[in-house]
Amino acid sequence: MASFLYRLGRFAFRRRWLVVGLWLAVLAVTVTGAATLSGPTSDAARIPGTPSQQAIDLLQERFPQASADGATARVVFAAPAGQQLTSAATKAAVEQVVAELRQAPQVASVNDPFQSGAVNQAGTVGFAQATYRVAAQELTDGDRDALTGIAERASTKNLSVEVGGDALQPQSEQGLGEVIGVAVAAVVLVITFGSLVAAGLPLLTALFGIGIGISLITAATGFIDLSSNTPILALMLGLAVSIDYALFIVSRYRHELADGREPEEAAGRAVGTAGSAVVFAGLTVVIALAALSVVGVPFLTQMGLAAALTVAIAVIIALTLLPAMLGFAGRRILGRRARTQRTRDPEAGKTTFGTRWARAIGRRPVAALLIAVAALGVVAIPALDLRLGIQDDATAAPDTTQRKAYDLVATGFGAGFNGPLIVVVDTPAGAAKATAEQVVQKISALPDVATAAAAAVNPADDTAMITVIPTSGPGDTATKDLVHAIRHLDGTITGASIGVTGLTAINIDVSTKLTDALLPYLAVVVGLAFLLLMLVFRSVLVPIKATLGFLLSLAATFGALVALFQWGWGADLLGVEQTGPIVSSLPIVVIGIVFGLAMDYQVFLVTRMREDYVHGAAPREAVMTGLGHGARVVTAAALIMISVFAGFIIAPDTFIKSIGFALSAAVLFDAFVVRMTIVPAVMTLLGKAAWWLPPWLDRLLPNVDVEGEKLRHQLDDAPADPAVSVPAPVQA
Repeated sequence: MASFLYRLGRFAFRRRWLVVGLWLAVLAVTVTGAATLSGPTSDAARIPGTPSQQAIDLLQERFPQASADGATARVVFAAPAGQQLTSAATKAAVEQVVAELRQAPQVASVNDPFQSGAVNQAGTVGFAQATYRVAAQELTDGDRDALTGIAERASTKNLSVEVGGDALQPQSEQGLGEVIGVAVAAVVLVITFGSLVAAGLPLLTALFGIGIGISLITAATGFIDLSSNTPILALMLGLAVSIDYALFIVSRYRHELADGREPEEAAGRAVGTAGSAVVFAGLTVVIALAALSVVGVPFLTQMGLAAALTVAIAVIIALTLLPAMLGFAGRRILGRRARTQRTRDPEAGKTTFGTRWARAIGRRPVAALLIAVAALGVVAIPALDLRLGIQDDATAAPDTTQRKAYDLVATGFGAGFNGPLIVVVDTPAGAAKATAEQVVQKISALPDVATAAAAAVNPADDTAMITVIPTSGPGDTATKDLVHAIRHLDGTITGASIGVTGLTAINIDVSTKLTDALLPYLAVVVGLAFLLLMLVFRSVLVPIKATLGFLLSLAATFGALVALFQWGWGADLLGVEQTGPIVSSLPIVVIGIVFGLAMDYQVFLVTRMREDYVHGAAPREAVMTGLGHGARVVTAAALIMISVFAGFIIAPDTFIKSIGFALSAAVLFDAFVVRMTIVPAVMTLLGKAAWWLPPWLDRLLPNVDVEGEKLRHQLDDAPADPAVSVPAPVQA
């Protein structure tokens, strides 16, 4: 592979105008496609085959007028202190709101609180339930503005009106986070390279990569339903890895120039060596992301595949567009001071921080290992209290109308009214009404049931809907137990089948599906990555060490997540307005991404150690020199990733905010504690055993030459060949 990438790098360098022109054409085509083919995004938490989805499918077939899959809005009314909603003036105001809601865009039906009994006994709080003809993700900003406008106009000193429900579900969108991340990345690159040209190339190629990737994803929304979080996750990862991959190749190119090689040869060698590490690092990330499809959750599959596509584009751009851009930069990428140095290596004779750090760990490997593991263990302690939950109005910021509506309903009626369950009864024609009454009696006898009443029967009298109000809140364990208890009633009445749906039941099913898929997902990701790392490093112990280091990083990441988002430690500093359970879909997403990123640093750092080892250095010395050479670049890459991910913490969406924090914390723990402390300590202790591979397995595995040993011998030992002659150097 190294030889192929070497030739590819030299080709892109020589034919730079052609390569850049082709990439510009690709960018133009994808941007045009995004502008003309894009459609709306979808945030529906639907999983085909789950009990709640089966119940919805039945209602859509038998009872379409019920709009079972439509968005809902709960408009909550509260009378001033000492007054009631039933007073003549206040009641008239409430009925005026109900009348306006019925005329609002896309609204199918609205329940009058005075006719449906949705006014509490004290007469102080009531609510009108509006059902839409379309799902929440299909509502436009105009539809939402019409809803909130009705509530705002009705809110006076004599009546408070708040709105909740998934009809107001905010659409995730890009903001200042990525701008801040790019700005910090630019500063880090300038400090690392001391050259504006060298700092600008990774940023330029990253913009190409994310521009093409996000455009493709946006164009795909015109053909398939994609979550609004899908392009944001792809942007987050694509931006981070694009800059990092370019950083490693540019750093190697500068090193080759400093060794006296001509620019084209330096570009070929940089792509052949550092580019090989980029390929395998990117492949590991792609495996981790694409493996999200084994979970069987559509929105996770979409997020994983979209992010994997963006990472793959970043790899291809790093191997082709970047060496073409190096052709334009030539020696200017070294900076003026480096170009005027008399020595071949501007850093010759200097002892870098990385070298000093490596020697310090080499002198006390056991102490370094124990301190690092203990530190991560302490940070991981809060993870023992990890609680998963759903993202609903209860987790909204306290000053939002959704949260105010939720609190008013909970205070006026009880927590369960915020999470009603819809029980669907399927019977032979003509028996639904009578059977529904029996089901209501059985449900009313169950624990945690506040009320149960038959809501509607379809014209064929073969399907009935029953509304069940739990006494517990939507995210409580008791509500989950009630859903299972109602489902266990299925089969207890002859000829009738019973299902449970509604937003609360859907979220419970999604959480259950994610929890059940966690271990199989881990097995697939870790198994495939272990084989890939064994192929790259030709070692058994190095992949094992890499996996254990990942588990340490993951535990510390979840500990930090719980401390901030669940316990509220430092919440004010990071703008976390509401603490509570961690979003149930977050752990499996974080596991996939963190594993891929952890293996990134493993590949980049240990590849340099192995390169020195196969070039003849003693095992201990290879660890020292490998870390000494790689520490500065890995540090810069980690700081860039942390800044990019941390920029998303300012996002208003809880999921994006929490995943931004989780990924930035994970990179911090993995790059600086695991890869730059634990890894060299363990490698020093293992010595030559770190590179042990059974002879039979050594013969079985293909030699991918990721460290470029074969390439080095081919280039250094071969006689001059006109076919590979180096052209005149590019002038600064």
